[in-house]
Amino acid sequence: MFQLGKTIVSEDILEKDFVCNLSACHGACCVDGDAGAPLSAEETRILEEIYPKVKPFLRKEGIAAIEAQGTWVTGTDGDLETPLIDNKDCAYVIFDGKTALCGIEQAYNQGIVSWKKPVSCHLYPIRIKDFSEFSAVNYDRWDICDPACSLGAELEVPVYKFVREALIRRFGEDWYMELEKVATELKG
Repeated sequence: MFQLGKTIVSEDILEKDFVCNLSACHGACCVDGDAGAPLSAEETRILEEIYPKVKPFLRKEGIAAIEAQGTWVTGTDGDLETPLIDNKDCAYVIFDGKTALCGIEQAYNQGIVSWKKPVSCHLYPIRIKDFSEFSAVNYDRWDICDPACSLGAELEVPVYKFVREALIRRFGEDWYMELEKVATELKG
């Protein structure tokens, strides 16, 4: 672990390799698990605002879940999250064949909304835990992502480079440039 500004960062994000391999995992991270995607308070407001524009991209099951639970929910641990369909799929998940995709991101890709998706989804496999004085930046190792670890190793892409855009979105360009300096120093 090392400190970078007001973050405590796991060296795993510099040392481990990762590139999503949707052809192997089919987006399992969006349909497996026991909670929705973590959200910030600001993101809950964004979801409320963009939902009418995103709704045409969603499955009927997702629409029903959102209309029953809301565009976001408070999870059992008190954290803000995306709602789930039958405690499984994220309500914003759509499918291309058997591959799970994000309906919000599809609306973004078509220029319908200007918000890509929750930053926690964009950052995955990095998870952020905010504390009063700092944020912890950790690599979340999940066996469903084994194909992504293999592909990342084959392509020699460390986690932090794979999620570059999302890290900049969350912490800013200057923070990311400092992270790259630390990575270079660690490689020696």
